[in-house]
Amino acid sequence: MSRDMVSSNGLGAATDRSTLIAFVLMVLFGGGNTVAVRLSNFGLPPFWGAATRVAAAALIFWVIVGLRRIALPRGRALLGAVLYGLLNFAVAGAFVYWGLVRVPAGLGSTILALVPLMTFFFVWAHRLEAFRWRGVVGALVATAGVAIGVAGGFGGAIHVPAVLAVVAAAASLAEGAVVFKLFPRSHPLVSNAVAFTAGAPVLFLLSRLAGEKWSLPSTAGTWAAFGYLVLIGSVVQFYLYVYILSRWTASATAYSFLLVPVATVVIAALLLGEAITASFLVGAGLVLAGVWVGAIQAPPEAVEAVCPGLPSRVVC
Repeated sequence: MSRDMVSSNGLGAATDRSTLIAFVLMVLFGGGNTVAVRLSNFGLPPFWGAATRVAAAALIFWVIVGLRRIALPRGRALLGAVLYGLLNFAVAGAFVYWGLVRVPAGLGSTILALVPLMTFFFVWAHRLEAFRWRGVVGALVATAGVAIGVAGGFGGAIHVPAVLAVVAAAASLAEGAVVFKLFPRSHPLVSNAVAFTAGAPVLFLLSRLAGEKWSLPSTAGTWAAFGYLVLIGSVVQFYLYVYILSRWTASATAYSFLLVPVATVVIAALLLGEAITASFLVGAGLVLAGVWVGAIQAPPEAVEAVCPGLPSRVVC
């Protein structure tokens, strides 16, 4: 059996200690991401902040790729990395940064916990996993949780378009992971170099079209948030993300989004003073329960398929 063959829990033979450690680190680092984006938005326009973060991360990845002399992807592998970058960094990045101007970090991270559930539907649509009615039930429960959290989660008015933007970001992240699995794989470092490079011009264009002021951070707090987002939230975290995604199914990798809100809520309360109400806790609990029912409890059976660039009968 190939090393890439996935078992019934979606993790497969490649579930070794290094992959599990990478998964835990990705969750911990992800907990600070939405908080750092909120802090960045206090000092930088959203699209400009996203564009400079993505461009800086791309530069760092290309330096590492050059120093290690990693071969560049070609053909379908190159196309896959570009599409992954457009979905993960251009589309999702734009929606997340714009949404988190008004959406509290804790709520934003909880909405992003919908990624595993959305991934389930997308892998089914791409015929990578079998459809299960449990996923529909989970989706309804999670949606109810988001509605409750939005309605009274933070004791104040919630900007609905901003909330919908974060939901759209979750959908783009989910589809990005699935698209990554549909194309031949490259080294995680060069995949990210290409992906971040693909996303940066789109974000710069959005910033220009929005009439944003292009300037450097003016406070130590904004610089700290920006530095975290580039070095930890981009270079380290997305290297780990692609590393894990190359070894696990898209659904299994997306489970990290279920765990991230716990870390985010604690960090947001400490750094941003975000007050968490009972309504938010109930809503967040329903989101997590819905994702558990729909995507994790009784994991889906993988659909065997012939994937480009991989041995035959290997799960994508």
